[in-house]
Amino acid sequence: MDKKPTLYLLRFKNRDIFDQLILEEGLLRLTNKNFCIFNEGSPERIVMGISGNIEKLVDFKKMKVKPIPIIKRYSGGGTVIVDSNTLFVSLILEKKSHPFGSFPEPILRWSEDLYKKALHIPSFNLKENDYVIGEKKCGGNAQYITKNRFVHHTTFLWDFNPQNMNYLLYPPKTPKYRQGRSHLTFLEVLKKHFLSKEIFFGKIKKELKKQYEVKEVFLKELVSLLSQKYRMSSCFVHHLTQNGGEIS
Repeated sequence: MDKKPTLYLLRFKNRDIFDQLILEEGLLRLTNKNFCIFNEGSPERIVMGISGNIEKLVDFKKMKVKPIPIIKRYSGGGTVIVDSNTLFVSLILEKKSHPFGSFPEPILRWSEDLYKKALHIPSFNLKENDYVIGEKKCGGNAQYITKNRFVHHTTFLWDFNPQNMNYLLYPPKTPKYRQGRSHLTFLEVLKKHFLSKEIFFGKIKKELKKQYEVKEVFLKELVSLLSQKYRMSSCFVHHLTQNGGEIS
């Protein structure tokens, strides 16, 4: 029987998604090890893909009333608004440790199978690039692929504030299955399906243990590694509105 690859698991609560993204880049660029990050409790942030166009994605009128910091992450994908009820799962993996091709579609299919087995929700599925329950989105994905490694990270909706969804304009490009639906009729929350966030993360950890030798690690054990210089592509966006007011 082949030895299972080792996966190092980091578990956070109340970590800013910006700090998590910076950490992910460090683990991607400075090591050849497999990592998984669980996080919950980020403050409110709007997170855009690296090529996102802020003018087409964010409602400036709402931002003038109550600004929310905007981040461009290092990976591609769409725009999300996150808060204390967003659950994050990031997989930072070595290509050679995995039997599937390290291209977007095979990675998505592999992750779909992982979460189907972990969560045991009959109608959970991958639809286009999203995780859905039935026809409603419960998780959004983004990826970053290098020569030897890749990241597949997901924002799962435990719950959401309907008012916050008004910060996001209807995007110019949407998945076909959305069929013009508003955020409120397009999204599904996971709190309907699990008694607690701990149970949700626990189920994923249990499934990961079937594929990996999972070892929990603490951030303090990685301080010397992460003190090295590396490229940090994620950044806060500072944008001047037409009347000169700054959004940050």
